[in-house]
Amino acid sequence: MRLTPIILAAGQGTRMRSRLPKMLHPLAGKALVLHTLQTAASLGGETPILVIGHGMESVRQAVGEAARFAVQEEQLGTAHALQAAGPLAGGAGGLVLVTPGDMPLLKVETLRALVQLQESNPGPVSLLTVESAGPHGFGRVLRSADGSVRELVEEAAAQPDDLAVCELNTGTCCFQADWLWPALRKVEKSAGGEYCLADLVKIAVQEGRSVRALKLADSSEAIDINTRVHLAEAEAVLRRRIAEHWMLEGVTIIDPASTCIDAQVTIGPDTTLWPNTYLRGKTVIGENCTIGPDAILEDTTVGAGCRILASTLESATLEENVKMGPYCHLRPGAHLARGVKMGNFGEVKGSYLGEGVHMGHFSYIGDATIGAHTNIGAGTITCNFDGKSKFKTEIGENAFIGSDTMLVAPLKIGKNARTGAGSVVTHDVPDDSTVVGVPARPFIKKEPGGN
Repeated sequence: MRLTPIILAAGQGTRMRSRLPKMLHPLAGKALVLHTLQTAASLGGETPILVIGHGMESVRQAVGEAARFAVQEEQLGTAHALQAAGPLAGGAGGLVLVTPGDMPLLKVETLRALVQLQESNPGPVSLLTVESAGPHGFGRVLRSADGSVRELVEEAAAQPDDLAVCELNTGTCCFQADWLWPALRKVEKSAGGEYCLADLVKIAVQEGRSVRALKLADSSEAIDINTRVHLAEAEAVLRRRIAEHWMLEGVTIIDPASTCIDAQVTIGPDTTLWPNTYLRGKTVIGENCTIGPDAILEDTTVGAGCRILASTLESATLEENVKMGPYCHLRPGAHLARGVKMGNFGEVKGSYLGEGVHMGHFSYIGDATIGAHTNIGAGTITCNFDGKSKFKTEIGENAFIGSDTMLVAPLKIGKNARTGAGSVVTHDVPDDSTVVGVPARPFIKKEPGGN
């Protein structure tokens, strides 16, 4: 059966007290609305329709081709928003699933169960409800003796008996499309000047049609984000879900409460995450790694068997069996080949360190290419910036760079070349040669007894 998901995301979100549109606030490293879109798309129906209004251009840019866009120029309520989606939906048959964009914790299994309920419902609509003592502004769901829904009562209009009801309307519902679009035209403007989606239930009941409801087993799925307090609540739930997922996939997380893993991260089995580890963005961790404690990785790829202690990695690439830390910093463009070892307080930016390179502590390598099995002594600095431009350093295989060497780029150091400790190298160094001093000059070994 045809399924058209429609996500309502046009509201201003004034309670967030932010210049950023509510739908773009990050949740586990991804814009809030993208969570809802991904869940809706996973149902396998048509490309979701996203109803946008406030901050629409920013939302369009963030969402891209993940949705079709309907614009609600004036925000006159949820039914009005659904009307804006009508032309894109085509008014054809099948089912229409409607869900708020600010309810990102709904699971695909939950939405699929709601769709299946409506497929078996002879009436035109099925609702998703939640049992909760905290109303969060949701309307109460009043049921008939046979379990069908007879009325939705908004909190502002609820009588004392209604307020005692703990079953709440989440705003997520599934409609028969051929009933929905004509029925929308019957919704009347409320005293507050809005057209409310809940009135469709009233219309269905008045027509003597069946309105059914699916009650959530996990009330945390119904957290709707209206304030930053709600955002923090949702963040905690989602991070717990993500941690549980990876632990079931074979990842050891020593302390899930102090470990943050963004939604787009992937982790190989037999990897261990120690406390205070943050995996952000599109980070990819291979098998059998040890990360942390106190590690931050963002948009970084880590090969199998790596060990990263108390370090920060940004847009970097590590091949297999790299060991580094504590207190290392990989900046964008750093690429460490297989078996690289990097000591504490080292920094690499925009550079390639070949297989088996050993980089001593307190060193900085920027805009450089380092050949395999080269030793970078402690305190080595590539002087890559002259105040206006950046310049490159090239070091061949099996070179030995002595401690506290200053490499003044542009510069080429040959294979098997060596620099003495404390050298300031300003000219290229040929293969198999040694330079020492300030400025560095070729080292000439004196014979015994010579002057």
